[in-house]
Amino acid sequence: MSTNPGDTTKPLDKAEELKAGSNFLRGNIDAELRDTVSGTVTEDSAKLMKFHGVYPQDDRDLRAQRRKEGKEKAFIFMARIRVPGGVCTPAQWLALDALSDSHANGTLKLTNRQAFQLHGVIKGKLRAGVKEINRMLLTTIAACGDVVRNVMCNPNPDQSELHAETLAAARALSDHLTPRTKAYHEIWIDGELAAGGEPDVEPIYGKTYLPRKFKIVVAVPPSNDVDIFGQDLGFIAVPNENAGPGEPRLAGFNITVGGGLGMSHNQVETFPRVADVLGFCRPDQLADIAEKIVMVQRDYGDRTDRKHARLKYTIADRGLAWFRTELQSRLGYELATPRRFEFTHTGDRYGWVDGIGGASHYTLFIENGRVKDTPGYAMKTGLREIAKVHRGDFRLTPNQHLMIAGVTPAERPRIEELLRVHKLDRANNATGLRLGSMACVALPTCGLALAESERYLPDLITELDTEVEAAGLRDDGIIIRMTGCPNGCGRPYLAEIAFVGRAPGKYNVYLGAAFNGSRMNALYRPSVPSAELAPLLRPILRRYAVERNAGERFGDFVIRAGYVKPTGTPIDFHEPDKVAGTQI
Repeated sequence: MSTNPGDTTKPLDKAEELKAGSNFLRGNIDAELRDTVSGTVTEDSAKLMKFHGVYPQDDRDLRAQRRKEGKEKAFIFMARIRVPGGVCTPAQWLALDALSDSHANGTLKLTNRQAFQLHGVIKGKLRAGVKEINRMLLTTIAACGDVVRNVMCNPNPDQSELHAETLAAARALSDHLTPRTKAYHEIWIDGELAAGGEPDVEPIYGKTYLPRKFKIVVAVPPSNDVDIFGQDLGFIAVPNENAGPGEPRLAGFNITVGGGLGMSHNQVETFPRVADVLGFCRPDQLADIAEKIVMVQRDYGDRTDRKHARLKYTIADRGLAWFRTELQSRLGYELATPRRFEFTHTGDRYGWVDGIGGASHYTLFIENGRVKDTPGYAMKTGLREIAKVHRGDFRLTPNQHLMIAGVTPAERPRIEELLRVHKLDRANNATGLRLGSMACVALPTCGLALAESERYLPDLITELDTEVEAAGLRDDGIIIRMTGCPNGCGRPYLAEIAFVGRAPGKYNVYLGAAFNGSRMNALYRPSVPSAELAPLLRPILRRYAVERNAGERFGDFVIRAGYVKPTGTPIDFHEPDKVAGTQI
């Protein structure tokens, strides 16, 4: 296995040395968790703990005051919980709800990668909290770190039998690509490192794992809610149109590779990139192909510069033809020609939707994925009461919202009553702009945040809603996203309107992504003060309301009107074989 396939004159990044010497992610984590003198861990342990799904953080709102008082930072931890495909049971929801009160800051965060996050966990409660997560048959392993992260899947069970087969494939893929190190169990479950025994083996990752994080999603057309073109590896479910009764509905998957949305300000060598369409595979080839793609990136990804270490740069530098040849040499067979597919949107369908088999599903808008009680709106309490009586499951959407799925006709009246009593149904009456919004966490817990995001975007939308209402756009869907930094965690570069934090109170404004997620946006204005964001957008929204063509989406309009130039040509979904191997 190559450890430095790029410029061999450059030294390996220090993270590579740390991983190699960590004894398969053990490092000094166990001993540092036992240390009660400090409220945090060393930098090396912090990097290794990410592989275990745990981020050391501090409350940045308190930094200045604690510095004046001569105190150390208000150290806390975030624990991210993997939920492959986003599906959990009501019992798991109730357990996490209780854990958020007993071990964290009293809130649950639903992420846009179909995971839960617990924020504000102090060091003394961390190990017990992670152990409890595993007791409820969930896990934090590989929720972060240089590995395959939580495998996402479209969560909507109303989209025919094809969805059930696709969800099963996504879960199997997640299991197959989970790291095999015993370090996680020793540190978090047993509470001590094992002495002797068989050495660890990582058949897919090796002892230095991947150069950087690796994101995999599974999409079920016509919904592109997983934003497949912004991911390292994607699989687009293709139905078997000729399937008879009892036969599999899933014909296979179109494969996309090389997407990624992170970048750094003022560093042109870093950039977001939309994925290429690579080919088609059968369901039985899925795990083999995903594994070999991960291995190609393991062996050829840049281990000298972590800002250049994602799969998108490997493909951009070496070309898709090289990547396909290398992959097929490892597979021992060729990929088939991509099949026809079509995406129409990236958002969620809110409210009640009837599903197959008589069940129905209710999707609840949860602003920026934060589940909490506020004065006059007891969302957390209401969902707790629903979980106590619900017999189906809960599904986390890729847009940070929640589906109460599999509601039987017998239990629906009770669910409807609880939604009404706790006023949860009112959230779905928001404007289309708010319903299409998403923000990353940013301040006060994210150490990378340059500006506010989760705490500010709702207020900005309130300002814009005045114009939206006046222009007659109340129910028009417009994808709007905000992040506190350029790393792209909120998928801003695939939004029709995006705000990317540049400095405290300042944002780069991007416009023009495709509504179905197939084209990135472009920079419209840099470093706009927060007070000027709404005035900047008001005249554009007014023009859109008056001058748009029939059925024209906002992202397409701003390009036609000349506000920005397109960054790429959307794929012809009807003839993907003609664009396979070309960037979208």
